[in-house]
Amino acid sequence: MDVRVGLGFDVHAFGGVGPLVLGGITIPGAPGLVGHSDADVVAHAVADALLGAAGLPDLGTLFPASDDQYRGVSSIILLGDVATRVDGAGWRVGNVDVVVAAEQPRLAEHIGAMATLLGSTIGGAVSVKPKRTEGVGAVGRGEGIAAWAVALVLS
Repeated sequence: MDVRVGLGFDVHAFGGVGPLVLGGITIPGAPGLVGHSDADVVAHAVADALLGAAGLPDLGTLFPASDDQYRGVSSIILLGDVATRVDGAGWRVGNVDVVVAAEQPRLAEHIGAMATLLGSTIGGAVSVKPKRTEGVGAVGRGEGIAAWAVALVLS
């Protein structure tokens, strides 16, 4: 059995026209993020982690912002496509671990729903941890949200 690990990262600024979507979950009352799709930094980080582990092209290459068919698309739909590609490349998801950094909004009450939806979308275990950056950097100043993900895939 082969085992591979991938790392994903994404960051988006606040100021988008849509609602805030993280891990496929709409966060009520929070401002949206700027992005070509729904700007779901959590789903994007997970997708890139899986793609990297499987040795496939990154999210921006597969679903470029220059292609209008992806404008406003749900990142969970893109993540489902990524999971299919990972499987087609001969890999299965072992697990994914995600850290999402945001000063606001508070995310703890949404973490379980994010992990469940992400896990069912990729067919593997997902853990999600919210963190604050204590005022440090752009995320700490409340300019946006960032996420990191590590994925383990097995053949």
